[in-house]
Amino acid sequence: MNVRYQADADLNQAIVTGLLRRESTIDFQTAFAAGLEGVKDLDVLAIAAQQRRVLVSHDRKTMPSEFAEFITTNQSAGVIIVSRKIPMEAAH
Repeated sequence: MNVRYQADADLNQAIVTGLLRRESTIDFQTAFAAGLEGVKDLDVLAIAAQQRRVLVSHDRKTMPSEFAEFITTNQSAGVIIVSRKIPMEAAH
């Protein structure tokens, strides 16, 4: 089974664009396509989980604790937190 990804609304779109340019077969849905702008973290996690996608986010402040709460009662493909400080070339 292929891993499917969901960009959080805070994820730098250049990461998604660059990754898809390098590897067009990756299933990486943008936050815009999923309608995630302004959606609360727990709802974002639920949307990603329903679609069996790994959520990719820059949100190191609240997402880890929200994810910990979410998985106490829900299944999830996971979350990847990408540092905003990582060089763009390394992120994709």
